[in-house]
Amino acid sequence: MLLKFLLLGSFFTILNLNAQYSNLYVGTYTQGDSDGIYYYKFNTETGELTSKTLAITIDNPSFLTHSKDGNYLYSVNDTGNGFVSSYKINKDHTLNLLTRVSSHGKAPCHIAINGANSKIAVSNYWGGTVPIYAINKDGALLNATQVFNLNTDEIPARAHSAQFHLNDLFVADLGNNAITHFKLSNDDSYKLASKSIIEIKGNPGPRHFAVTKDDTYLYVINEYGSSITSIKKTKKGYKQIDHDSTLDTKYKGKNSCADIHLSKDEQFLYGSNRGENSIAVFKRNLKTGTLEKIQNISVHGNWPRNFTLDPSGKFLLVANRKSNAISVFKINTKTGMLTFLKSYDVPEPVCLDFI
Repeated sequence: MLLKFLLLGSFFTILNLNAQYSNLYVGTYTQGDSDGIYYYKFNTETGELTSKTLAITIDNPSFLTHSKDGNYLYSVNDTGNGFVSSYKINKDHTLNLLTRVSSHGKAPCHIAINGANSKIAVSNYWGGTVPIYAINKDGALLNATQVFNLNTDEIPARAHSAQFHLNDLFVADLGNNAITHFKLSNDDSYKLASKSIIEIKGNPGPRHFAVTKDDTYLYVINEYGSSITSIKKTKKGYKQIDHDSTLDTKYKGKNSCADIHLSKDEQFLYGSNRGENSIAVFKRNLKTGTLEKIQNISVHGNWPRNFTLDPSGKFLLVANRKSNAISVFKINTKTGMLTFLKSYDVPEPVCLDFI
């Protein structure tokens, strides 16, 4: 009886230890000391990063995403004419390369997955194109089934990010200052629904965006404008409801926004500033969708590209590309505000992907 009790206790201890950790993959640029994609173990109780491992040697895996079952990883490779790669995740957290295909455009900078219909979308910054790929049953990428060219005769497109949402596809086009909307048709292909869901005035440079789970609100972070544009979905389409600066009122230097994410409960919104080198924190009005800025906090590094929230929703991690470090912050889940904990040395981190 005592032996059974001890074995049962050991079993639950192992379960608790496993629940306390999440797997983190880091995409990088490899012009300097980085060799490819790195793996870390993240402690969701303490915020510590450990067990650094070079998961695979690969060139410029600058943005990552993964399959819903956590068995496969995907990256863009910002090199040459641009590539997209698929990987099998091994039990020891290393990666095996499955396929490497053309990105159909130069400078691929973002990759997104739709687990519902096994599709991948890639954003090519210099190419201004967005290819759609089907995913094979073994996790490998097939050749692109569609390639959307967002360029016009007057303006070169700069596709910077894309997201699938409820089988629709939205693309932030920094060149045309547009959020382009594609809808999934009955033949399983995407068709253009709107060149831009709202009219964006000036040249703010929409870069990344976050969509609420109920599909009602969309928040766009603008690279050039150092601002966030808040958009609401209505019965007649989409309309702008708010526009807020990401910068502290005392900051007067140059700035270039990068990434944006909602908190787990969607009560707070976070955006990264490159130049001010900060994370801007906003509180959402859950009735109107509008924003109120409540904090600008230093990233304790230089050039925060991508950042992410851990699966527990209690920590925020920032990839500081130019200072070669990942900064970890504790989130006050009641107020949304951040407290800096520690930085970890990582060569040229660009993208953080929890699995």
